[in-house]
Amino acid sequence: MKNATLHILIADDDEADRLVFIEAFSELKTNTIVEAVNSGVQLMTWLDKKTVNLPALIFLDLNMPGKDGLQCLKQIRKDKKLKDIFVAIYSTSSSEKDMEETFLNGANVYITKPSDFNTLKNVLERVVKTTFLYQDNTMKRENFLLRL
Repeated sequence: MKNATLHILIADDDEADRLVFIEAFSELKTNTIVEAVNSGVQLMTWLDKKTVNLPALIFLDLNMPGKDGLQCLKQIRKDKKLKDIFVAIYSTSSSEKDMEETFLNGANVYITKPSDFNTLKNVLERVVKTTFLYQDNTMKRENFLLRL
């Protein structure tokens, strides 16, 4: 998996957050392709249109207007085509209720948005490395949760 490219999709209604994530990924020493959408509705429309080159990893903002991250997560996990995508929920919320609810609905990771850029880069790098490991068929979703 060392030379494999990891396709990442970011779903966040905040343009500044999307740009910071994209900038952080550009500084990581990982082989990634990063795309972004600005709403839950746009995310699900984008995923629905894709028949190939689905992302291996989605960073999904929990709090978005319209269709929020939890609604998107539930829809992703119910779709046979999408259910195996690694989903990292991120939010300003550090509520145990939010963490528990997203975990119970199939999130792989819950991230409380870091306040500084270097911490964000470190967190993103850990999630990307974990996702590469998860792509290995010996990892099983039902035995796996990473909380950062």
